[in-house]
Amino acid sequence: MLSSVNAIKQTCTALTVGDIEQAKYIIRTNYPHVKPLKKRKAFTKKEQIALFMRDDFIDRYSGERLIFPGVLCVLSATLPDVFPCHANWKTDETHQACWDLFPSIDHIIPLAFVGTNDDDNLVCTSMKRNMAKSTSTLKEIGWTLHPPGKLEDWDGLSGWFMEYVAANPALLLNNDVNNWYRACQDCNLT
Repeated sequence: MLSSVNAIKQTCTALTVGDIEQAKYIIRTNYPHVKPLKKRKAFTKKEQIALFMRDDFIDRYSGERLIFPGVLCVLSATLPDVFPCHANWKTDETHQACWDLFPSIDHIIPLAFVGTNDDDNLVCTSMKRNMAKSTSTLKEIGWTLHPPGKLEDWDGLSGWFMEYVAANPALLLNNDVNNWYRACQDCNLT
């Protein structure tokens, strides 16, 4: 089997001489397109919270602490002029903390490389690292998997979030805050 670069090089050579069938053969046999076996799962907020809590709001790729998403939503709703957060994540309209500290779920082995949606292939990481990793494997980018923390040591400020919103119920008029608050209640995080 040819290296990926050589497969593309030989494919280009075949195209140069007008041999489309040979070009297709080279790609098929040396650098085939592999479709993921499973589709990306859309995680509910309750499922996200469960995974964030399982990993104790620790970025499993860096070992750094992350912040419960509802906290960032409260900050954005309460302090929009200094802590903006755009619904579509526009970088010039979203505070850097949302990229650095907002937890997300990532597939350790990417779905593009036959990874699964199974719990043992899912980890908590920041939005920034999730985007940086993309479809790379940990080996390709030289990252290691850090152990989860201890929830009693760091809860991502989820306890503060529940107390603060309960004491300031007008925040529930904000859809994002309300959705995270209701999901926390569903997870019995009161």
